[in-house]
Amino acid sequence: MLSNFNAAEEAEKIISWLREVNYTVLKRDGGVVGVSGGIDSATVLHLMVQAFGPKQVVALVLPDRDSSPSSAPLALEMASQLGVETILTDLTDILQASGCYESRDEAVQHIIPEFDSSLDKVKIVLPENLLREATLNIFSAVVVKPDGREIRRRLNVKEYRQIVAASNMKQRVRMLRLYYEAELRNFSVVGTTNKNEHDLGFFVKYGDGGVDVFPIKHLFKTQIYALAEYLRVPEAIIQRPPTTDTYSAECTQEEFFYRLPFDLLDSVWDASERQQPLEQIAKEHSLQTTQVENILNDLRRKKQTTEYLRFPPLTIADSHR
Repeated sequence: MLSNFNAAEEAEKIISWLREVNYTVLKRDGGVVGVSGGIDSATVLHLMVQAFGPKQVVALVLPDRDSSPSSAPLALEMASQLGVETILTDLTDILQASGCYESRDEAVQHIIPEFDSSLDKVKIVLPENLLREATLNIFSAVVVKPDGREIRRRLNVKEYRQIVAASNMKQRVRMLRLYYEAELRNFSVVGTTNKNEHDLGFFVKYGDGGVDVFPIKHLFKTQIYALAEYLRVPEAIIQRPPTTDTYSAECTQEEFFYRLPFDLLDSVWDASERQQPLEQIAKEHSLQTTQVENILNDLRRKKQTTEYLRFPPLTIADSHR
């Protein structure tokens, strides 16, 4: 289990901090947030409404052709219930013009020639067997045929980078839209990145990482669930499996990046941060010590290989510190 977490106290702390930083430090009149129908953005939207009031909050719903059909309706219904201004913009055309889909599909077809971009769906995933063996974070492309048949092949570095670079256009275009609407109103852009995403590098630099404030960056995903329950986020959103909503094939965050259920991942991670001995962590989670080592090594690798994402822009003065 995670260390003690009081959702009511945490909500009040975040709401108070949002007011202080927005009005006093940033000197903004309200906030803009991108909502996806997922639990993180829903939780942040609820916090913003309590911090600023619904009239000072704008929710942007920014799907594209690969988004789940349920994402936008869930986001729109929730925003409507909260009484905030909502702007729906389909980004498919601008992403098409930017070469997002063409570049991604070209890389997929190089690895899986059978891929038909007009009919098939695609996603990229990591190995699932983290508890069974210490496998590295090497991605595979998965093509899903119309009949449900899957073709899975390991990605080379070149194709992996091309797929990621193309897909990251989505988050960066969303950032453009968020800042446009924010600057029109003298509002801040409020981020929805949590601790799992920020510390392990599951975000896009100058995409969903390009914001003015990060109100939930210090919270584990499981703590977000507790906070969402307290804030009365709609049950349909709370029960929805966390998804990247980036690729055309359905892809959970667990299979795409984390490789473990959040309750286990967060609990082991939290215990490690509290410096519990390896043997104690293993016993409390009914795991072998080698399995705990696999989890902690995977966390360390992700943190190390994505450290550059958390750097601010560097200057020559930084070299002399």
